[in-house]
Amino acid sequence: MEKKNKNSKLKDKLTFKYRFVVLNEDTFEERFSFKLNRLNAFVYGGLFSIFLIALTTALIAFTPLKEYIQGYSSTDLKKDALSFVYKVDSLEQELSVNNLYIHNLQKVLTGEIEELDFNKDSIIEQLRLEDVDLSPSAIDSSFRKKIELEERFSIFEKATKKTDIVFLSPLKGKITQGYDGKEKHFAVDIAVDSETPVKSVADGTVIFTGFTADTGYVIIIEHDNGVISVYKHNASIFKEQGVLVKAGEVIAIAGSTGNFSTGTHLHFELWDGGYPVNPTNYIDFE
Repeated sequence: MEKKNKNSKLKDKLTFKYRFVVLNEDTFEERFSFKLNRLNAFVYGGLFSIFLIALTTALIAFTPLKEYIQGYSSTDLKKDALSFVYKVDSLEQELSVNNLYIHNLQKVLTGEIEELDFNKDSIIEQLRLEDVDLSPSAIDSSFRKKIELEERFSIFEKATKKTDIVFLSPLKGKITQGYDGKEKHFAVDIAVDSETPVKSVADGTVIFTGFTADTGYVIIIEHDNGVISVYKHNASIFKEQGVLVKAGEVIAIAGSTGNFSTGTHLHFELWDGGYPVNPTNYIDFE
């Protein structure tokens, strides 16, 4: 019975309502009022505390404020710290190299250089060629014979033997300057009228198109078996680099562009395996 009374008294204390009134001090006018008991105060206080804790946790977890708390660090801060570590390491290495350089320089300026004694006569004696065998070895002799046999024939003639392509004439005209290997004129110049079309001498791929100050508009075509044809001093070019062309297909218009040009003509070169060959051996230009 006594225990029941205690519980009833505790309940009454918790549920006993209090009225809070705010009055105007001068007029005693009631501004607002509300009723509240102890139980409500505990509940509202607990909810407010939970809300405050949750808000504080969210601010710390999702805002830069966490960087000011010991134990937390952002990704950018870690990257900057790592970058600074690398920079400091590089600076330390550079500083050690500079210190070594300065140390050696100080020795040079103060004359603290270790002298090395050697006998120059002994060095000269060792370099004498009296005991050196200068006779060619068997491999060297074989290589020399091979070169001597190759030099008996023209390298240009050797290159032409590789060519087994049937060429068409790029155009018809009068040859004003022929092929001359001694003068390093590895081409034939064919004089033609203006607006004469220039054709590809064989099937191939355009590997270069462009303009140079000396040779004007140039187009270069690569054919089978490493054969390359070159067309210079054109007035205009119709093909682009990387395009496939057929034999007899118009690729340019003959002209007189470039500082080396003396009139409307085609400067035509033919290369086989990296060597220039005489185009008249394969093509009839007139």
